Amino acid sequence: MEIIENKEFGGERPLFATHDLKLINVTIHAGESALKECSDIEAVGCRFEGKYPFWHVDRFIIRDSIFTEGARAALWYSTGLQMTDTLVEAPKMFREMSGIILDKVRIPDAQETLWHCRNISLHKVEVDHADYIFMHCDNIEIDDYHQNGNYSFQYCKNVVIRNATINSKDAFWNTENVTVIDSELNGEYLGWHSKNLHLINCKISGTQPLCYCDNLIMENCTMAEDCDLAFEESKLQADVDSVITSVKNPTSGVIEAKGYGEIIIDKNVKQPADCRIIVK
Repeated sequence: MEIIENKEFGGERPLFATHDLKLINVTIHAGESALKECSDIEAVGCRFEGKYPFWHVDRFIIRDSIFTEGARAALWYSTGLQMTDTLVEAPKMFREMSGIILDKVRIPDAQETLWHCRNISLHKVEVDHADYIFMHCDNIEIDDYHQNGNYSFQYCKNVVIRNATINSKDAFWNTENVTVIDSELNGEYLGWHSKNLHLINCKISGTQPLCYCDNLIMENCTMAEDCDLAFEESKLQADVDSVITSVKNPTSGVIEAKGYGEIIIDKNVKQPADCRIIVK
């Protein structure tokens, strides 16, 4: 493996189509596509300032590094990434990728990040300004995660999330096969139009949660006072360890809670309209 240490590069494609390369304390200045069409790359203690540094890259490791704001759209169309102890200030990261492992990564500007990616693992990751994060992604595992950003996880499939705090309006819309465990979910209109959404030991807040769900399962969850007009047109099995402020027109299944501020069943309820609403 070739080693490049304590060097600086800039301009157009300075390391284009290189393979079996280790970068140590290297700075990539303004320019484009510094490591495009590469494979088997390791970057340690590096600083990336130019646009599109890792496009069409296979098998790469990034440790103890920083992507500045200028390194926008830095990782696209690539496979086999392991990133640890790294600060990502650049927007629009991770597109059309497969095989992403992020460990102890902080992304303060995560808007439109992680789109159309597959086989993703996140551990100890913090994201902020994360509107539209995780669009159309598949096969995601997340543990110890903190997020601020709306419209997240839309159209995702096959997701498991543990020990997370997710502050997000319109989270989990149109998702399929999502399980969230031991987590806090804060935001309006949670999980609309989802299929096979499974919430275990979760704390939920925000108006009109969990409507239009197909096969929603809740186990030992709590719902805050602002969780009104819940479960409209949903098919569900819900075990809620709190009072629910209001339930509106669930379609079928069972809801069991410690109490209800209001139960609304009106002429607009969808058939079979046989949901059982039980007080524990």
